[in-house]
Amino acid sequence: MTEKRVVVVPTPAELAESVAKRFLGKVAMDASEDRAVHVSLTGGTMGIAVLAAVAENPLRDLVNWSAVHFWWSDERWVARGDADRNELQARDALLDQLDVPAANIHEMPAADEGLTLDEAADAYAAELASFADGANAWPTFDVCFLGVGPDGHIASLFPDRSAITVTDRAAVAVRNSPKPPAERISLTRPVINSSRRVWMVVAGEEKAGALGLILAGANYEQVPAAGAKGTSRTIIIVDEAAAGQVPAELIDPSF
Repeated sequence: MTEKRVVVVPTPAELAESVAKRFLGKVAMDASEDRAVHVSLTGGTMGIAVLAAVAENPLRDLVNWSAVHFWWSDERWVARGDADRNELQARDALLDQLDVPAANIHEMPAADEGLTLDEAADAYAAELASFADGANAWPTFDVCFLGVGPDGHIASLFPDRSAITVTDRAAVAVRNSPKPPAERISLTRPVINSSRRVWMVVAGEEKAGALGLILAGANYEQVPAAGAKGTSRTIIIVDEAAAGQVPAELIDPSF
């Protein structure tokens, strides 16, 4: 398993632009290999800012988007048209501007579509299984984007909650979330950690404490982000405000 690398970018805007450029380069290369490319998106301020920066970057026109499949690490259990949906925000910021086949956009079910929360999680697990790569009952993500909360949560896996310990399914129903809305759907830790590249995008001074715990090797049940690792690369890209507690020797200038 690779070690975590930390890359520091001065401001949130420059952070989004840097990650977008890096992402476009990676996905363009992967999509040229005559195979399906799978990407897991995240919500939150920086997650959506990165997608908006991808939309504005002219390199996006060099990507064979027909080979790219988009998934989500989590979703809020709200109605399909609710502005809080990660999927709707991602469509507005980027996806609706790309020539991506509708079948390649794998959104999680919504609360107004006749399923219970548990049924919706099972349905997403079944969708993932339909693209299983043989090693697991889900596709291997070429890039898995993750935001990190001030409490160290990733996706909708929160500290000291049962969802972070689930290993026998790909998607899990989340109830009583400490962050509204209370009900959500989330990928589980094994799915995230089977990704080739995990990129955590972190901005803001309020995230500095969580970042320090991640780098200190905190227990993943208490700090879920500390347990997020890609099989090839694990990169934490942060702005200067979030990097306040990062030792200089851990910063990688090569992103």
